[in-house]
Amino acid sequence: MSENTSLTHNVLQGTGVVEGVIYADAVWHASAPERPQAPREIPEDLRPAELERFTNAVAAVAQRLDKLAASADADAQAILTATAAMARDKGLAKAVRKQINGGIDAEWAIDVAVESFIAQFEKAGGVFAGRVTDLNDIRSRILSELRGEAPPSPPRADTSHSGALVLLADDLAPADTLTLDLSTFAGLVTKGGGPTSHTAIVARQRGLPCVVAVGDGLRAIEAGTPLLVNATAGTITVGADPELAQAAADQFARQQEAAKMWRGPVSMTDGNSVALLANVHDPASARDAAQAPAEGIGLFRTEFALLSAEVEPSTAEQAASYREVFEAFAGKKVVIRTVDAGSDKPVKFLNQDPEENPALGVRGLRIERKHAGVIDRQLEAIKQASELAGRTPESVWVMAPMVDTVAEAQWFVSRARAHGFTAGIMIETPAVALMADAVLREVDFVSIGTNDLTQYTMAADRQISELGDLCDPWQPAVLRLIRMVCAAGETHNVPVGVCGESAADPYLACVLVGLGVKSLSMASPSIVQVGSRLDTHSVADYQAAAQAACAAPDAEAARAAVLELLT
Repeated sequence: MSENTSLTHNVLQGTGVVEGVIYADAVWHASAPERPQAPREIPEDLRPAELERFTNAVAAVAQRLDKLAASADADAQAILTATAAMARDKGLAKAVRKQINGGIDAEWAIDVAVESFIAQFEKAGGVFAGRVTDLNDIRSRILSELRGEAPPSPPRADTSHSGALVLLADDLAPADTLTLDLSTFAGLVTKGGGPTSHTAIVARQRGLPCVVAVGDGLRAIEAGTPLLVNATAGTITVGADPELAQAAADQFARQQEAAKMWRGPVSMTDGNSVALLANVHDPASARDAAQAPAEGIGLFRTEFALLSAEVEPSTAEQAASYREVFEAFAGKKVVIRTVDAGSDKPVKFLNQDPEENPALGVRGLRIERKHAGVIDRQLEAIKQASELAGRTPESVWVMAPMVDTVAEAQWFVSRARAHGFTAGIMIETPAVALMADAVLREVDFVSIGTNDLTQYTMAADRQISELGDLCDPWQPAVLRLIRMVCAAGETHNVPVGVCGESAADPYLACVLVGLGVKSLSMASPSIVQVGSRLDTHSVADYQAAAQAACAAPDAEAARAAVLELLT
């Protein structure tokens, strides 16, 4: 990522995560509520009431987050549910109660407790470091609730432009992003974050043009400054010619309106096509996705139904849920991922121990092999569901997460094929990508999870905002690994799909098609934009774009090269 902190050339470079071109005035997100400066002593006879005040504040905050989660899609729902659970965390509550019982007021107690947790999370690193933003958000919300104030929210400012504003922030909590008034805010730009950060995921769900990881230069922009934000290229221009900037924004708006009419399937200018599929996590999300022009389900995240379960659901209970998903996409492709658990998203009945680095720990297929009975029962539930939904076993595609070796692929495929399923694996590590020629001999299909493949390839935790530029799926090293997998797919006649966040990036989707990817699975709101973009050129054009991206020195150059070829 390049950065111009002095704005000498009037341009800042970040990472675009939701495409768009907007011209509007800047406004800064409100700062968090002021933290308490000193503790207040609570007399012993008033401490029970102080404890109750804290308990009620936590309950109110968690309930609001639960309500937001209920209206969100799979990824955002998981983030908000986890944030609500963090607000209710027993360890956090215990630390606060200890302080209050010792005579300290609730505001000081929650501030001290959260600060202690932040220090622990930052020391642990990995996914825990990525939750620091959520901890700060929880602290702000509880403090506001205790004081009887509304939580910090984006301001509505008087500007020379009617309506649209560009919201600037150091970072934004998922709940804030989810509640932005889109009639007021046309775009979002953050100093930190990355393409797979929580902010980016929620912005993508809402279709909000967004640029992240801009760096310290963003702080040089004052509220009220007109900005030309090209979220497709990841640029923020200060001092652009007003007429030209507005014309660029208007042109993109017209393109967006035309794209809304797209109903699929993809038909490129040479007549070729690629399947656009939806990511879902339960029957409700599957029914929602069925309203979009999705040709099927490319990723059914089965673990979401298990994350809150104290005991393993029965085979019949699992089958009932899977049947509803099959029925929502009757006659269409459905790809099911077996339980993808880890210490960062623990399934209680698997009795996982905490790990210092969950990303490199016992997760995915590693857990499945440790608890083979759980997976065998899940596969049996899938078979029962397919029979109840009137599907043949071979029409059910089942894949395992986090596979690294040929032996691991064989272990899973033999179990899946025993039920008659079409059996595949996810490509999420450089190890299995480099062994693609051997691994693809053993499977019926593969699906590339670009989020994890990127962080493992670049040795950069995708939860750490300072590493956002390295976690960009446009990194040429990642694209070359995908090219390698696609080449093996052609050799062995094994279809290669992508189900990571990169599939929802319209221009990166073009590159993936050029690399040889046969299907793209994404959050259903992104399908229309991706499909309408793919219709504009031929496979040969996308192959040229893919070649240019792979030859680029870095992600920024790769994106720029592709935009030059395809716009």
